[in-house]
Amino acid sequence: MASLTSSPHSCQLKSVFLGVRGRLCVNSAPVTRISFIKKVVECKESRIGKHPIEVPKNVTIALEGQDLKVKGPLGELSRTYPREVKLERLESGQIKVSKAVETRRANQMHGLFRTLTDNMVVGVSKGFEKRLQLVGVGYRAMLEGRDLVLNLGFSHPVRMAIPNGIQVKVEENTRIAVSGYDKCAIGEFAAAVRKWRPPEPYKGKGVKYADEIVRRKEGKAGKKK
Repeated sequence: MASLTSSPHSCQLKSVFLGVRGRLCVNSAPVTRISFIKKVVECKESRIGKHPIEVPKNVTIALEGQDLKVKGPLGELSRTYPREVKLERLESGQIKVSKAVETRRANQMHGLFRTLTDNMVVGVSKGFEKRLQLVGVGYRAMLEGRDLVLNLGFSHPVRMAIPNGIQVKVEENTRIAVSGYDKCAIGEFAAAVRKWRPPEPYKGKGVKYADEIVRRKEGKAGKKK
């Protein structure tokens, strides 16, 4: 049997772990040092949040720490703000919403709470309105005291209690106007009404918002003979 021998010039193995061992010639390479670079994430100021909020003369504002109370001719609203958001009353009477800390979460809340604050001021001074429309044969709505009664093709009419602070009007038995000073409450009640019978995509029957565009689908064509 032939013997296996190795010479100093018979192999050129490179390794970062092994050196010269036995009769094998091994070249060692330097270990590369791994370094971590700390990068500071800069949060830009919100384009919506940087604008101050105009306060009408008929609106009273009480600011205590993170609690804000807004009172106007239509009602009164209050809100507690998180620690990432700071409110201040300017000398001009405007309200400014700014970030208390430079974090990504604060940057996300900046524009949101500026919009919520503006909705509070507009709500107690002018109010908001949401309109719904009933589409379908036999679909109609009526008011019975503080209840909204809907006939939407079920075996029984749907009765919904109207929350405090919200006014509901029914026009021509198929048009519903929801108004009030709390925009969130108006949107929630209107969405609850629409949820009973959302508009279907073939004939458009159901309860839809007045400005809603229902995407229609083409029905199945009958089999040709």
